[in-house]
Amino acid sequence: MRWCQREFFCAAHYCLSRVSVACLSRVSVANVPDSHQRPRTLGELRAAGHRQRGVKDEIRGNLLAALRAGRDPWPGIVGFGDTVLPQLERALIAGHDVVLLGERGQGKTRLLRSLVALLDEWAPVIAGSELGEHPYQPITPVSRRRAAELGDELPITWRHRDERYTEKLATPDTSVADLIGDVDPVKVAEGRSLGDPETIHYGLVPRAHRGIVAINELPDLAERIQVALLNVMEERDIQVRGYTLRLPLDVLLVASANPEDYTNRGRIITPLKDRFGAEVRTHYPLEVADEVELVAQEARLVAQVPTHLLEVIARFARQLRESSAVDQRSGVSARFAIAAAEIVAAAALRRSALTGEDTPVARPVDLDTVPDVLRGKLEFESGFDDDSGRRQEIMDHLLRKATAETARARLSGLDLNPLAEAVARRPVRTGERVPAADVVSALPRLNVLTEVARRLSAHGTEAPGPMASAAELALELLFLTRRLAKETEDETASVVYG
Repeated sequence: MRWCQREFFCAAHYCLSRVSVACLSRVSVANVPDSHQRPRTLGELRAAGHRQRGVKDEIRGNLLAALRAGRDPWPGIVGFGDTVLPQLERALIAGHDVVLLGERGQGKTRLLRSLVALLDEWAPVIAGSELGEHPYQPITPVSRRRAAELGDELPITWRHRDERYTEKLATPDTSVADLIGDVDPVKVAEGRSLGDPETIHYGLVPRAHRGIVAINELPDLAERIQVALLNVMEERDIQVRGYTLRLPLDVLLVASANPEDYTNRGRIITPLKDRFGAEVRTHYPLEVADEVELVAQEARLVAQVPTHLLEVIARFARQLRESSAVDQRSGVSARFAIAAAEIVAAAALRRSALTGEDTPVARPVDLDTVPDVLRGKLEFESGFDDDSGRRQEIMDHLLRKATAETARARLSGLDLNPLAEAVARRPVRTGERVPAADVVSALPRLNVLTEVARRLSAHGTEAPGPMASAAELALELLFLTRRLAKETEDETASVVYG
């Protein structure tokens, strides 16, 4: 699975990712020139041999060039390689507008933002033009007049591809003026007549001319506002009040949406849905390894979190997605697993502040805080009242199950009986205020612990943190398989295996 680096999202919520893949662009000297060599007038642009391409042709050409060269057109996108990305690539090659459909936290916004990397890095525009028009094809009355007056001396400037992406979160208060445009009273007050097309203030869609327009949560857009997009998508013109402007807009319109059975706030109207050339379904990570990679990539960790703990968190999120107690129509966002990893790292850092540890390393004991902190991020089915404590019980149970599955997968084939016998004779104390050095010093000296450390990437380091984390996972497995007892001492917040 390949997902982009954290924005969500994101990115919602998510700022425009500055993913720059200059090698994707099929360019000539005129398309992406050095800053000191870029043509500054229409005549210089023609002399340089620049060729105009529509935005969909531009994306198609750059995508095909990357595929032919064996380059990954979607750097950082995790888990969609065999499912979502091939479908999206076919839609883009066909020149279709696209809607991504899926539950929350599946990376729809991130994927839309990654489309920026398929644009040419630099594009020429008429200097001072309101809509970023190509010097070869001015479309507004002002730019056409300037082009006729100045000829080859028409000044041009260069726009970076990041400036050619426009994103709008659909909200109930979004208006036609926001998306399409409206009459500008200031221009009317300056003396222009109401019939003058130069009195129009253009909205987001026209201003994205020669670029990409992304609308997040499209069903939340009021149906009367969705109607305003029909002409943009089919006839490629815009209508503002009494005006019908034949502006040959060159835009790729992409959108994200939740499944209609979950989004009760609205729907995509049938005529608009029909105008989207492709509908691509997204999904949560299909493999545990993909979920681990996603969490490791997106989480901002303030302390070291070993991979086996990230795997526990990934399995925990997957268990929640399969639980009948959780509302699966809303889904369990990937942001849940990301937030869980960050909470675990924060717990380790807090312990280092309390105990004076030099290098904070997360341990299985830090997982216990996840259900308490993140329970509110989930939507449970009716009947699972938070006041009854059932939600907490379900999350605790699934977290223990995820821990056991991870430990079995990582430590399969190891005979942990010598460890169980040794700890039964000499208990090991751990907890949120017990330093890693104290845990390691209490461990018996056994060959099996050396193998545990090797399998959990804690071997070969003198720091006690990784070893304590690895040993705790083995001890927890012995407890969950009923080969060791575990007691919690509330007064010291300690856990004793023995």
